[in-house]
Amino acid sequence: MRPYRTTAVFDESTLPAALRQEHRTKAGAWGIIRVVEGELRLLFPDGRSELLDPRKPGLIRPEETHWVEPVGAMRMQVEFYDCEPESGEIE
Repeated sequence: MRPYRTTAVFDESTLPAALRQEHRTKAGAWGIIRVVEGELRLLFPDGRSELLDPRKPGLIRPEETHWVEPVGAMRMQVEFYDCEPESGEIE
């Protein structure tokens, strides 16, 4: 399975403001947040949060509201899929 789009690699300085505030994926779009270096916190409005690192990517479901916060120096990117990624894609 291949993503239909992949963002640029962002660091703690270049991470767009739009990703740091509540936003959501579009209908039918699945996202995988991949941390290349460091750590990134993935947050949800219901209070859930996940600490992501190079060994632990984050899965975003279609239309799921979320935002991210860098935890110190980091590098990350997002891959977008038009169907649910297989478990091997997010491990």
